[in-house]
Amino acid sequence: MYLYGRSIPGYYLVALLGIILASLVAIRAAGGPVRRMLPYVDLAFLGAAFLLLETRAITGFALLFGTTWVVNAIVFAGVLLVVLAAVEVTRHWSTPPLRLLYLALAGTLLLAGLVPPDLLLQLPLVPRALTAVLVAFLPVFVANLIFAKRFNDTADATSAFAANLLGAIVGGCLEYLSLVVGYQMLIALAAALYLAALLSSPRTSQLATTS
Repeated sequence: MYLYGRSIPGYYLVALLGIILASLVAIRAAGGPVRRMLPYVDLAFLGAAFLLLETRAITGFALLFGTTWVVNAIVFAGVLLVVLAAVEVTRHWSTPPLRLLYLALAGTLLLAGLVPPDLLLQLPLVPRALTAVLVAFLPVFVANLIFAKRFNDTADATSAFAANLLGAIVGGCLEYLSLVVGYQMLIALAAALYLAALLSSPRTSQLATTS
């Protein structure tokens, strides 16, 4: 209600550019040269997409249960628990190949994009909460299985994490596209970033060059 139209105010763009530049300098200082991060560009895409999923989860729960600090705290705690669960699953059990995980992620993103918030609002509290948790956190879980499996194969953990962190910062800035396209479309943007991560992953690139 505070926007005159579908646009990002100019001072927002200036602030976001400053955030990206400052983050690039800080990550360059702590993580080493940017060229060392280039083999891990897919991890940067994963980081950017993850921030969009997190934002979508926060706004979705705010719509369904109210915009309060309690709701936000529950969502953040839920995201962290899901991330921890994905890491522990990857540590203790064998997970499917990345291509199958990306396929499963596509299915969970499709589910999240197709379930209208109006439908969930019509449900009683408990079914609404269970459905919201499933729709919001299932893509987060699968996405972190992909990240954990990919990160486990990296030869330079510092550069890989730096690339992922820089991507997450860019993803945080991309959240402001919701002022133009709406929060529901963040799912489509996240899906595009995950597709970019798949196409730029080393195994996919090797298959493309050898075929």
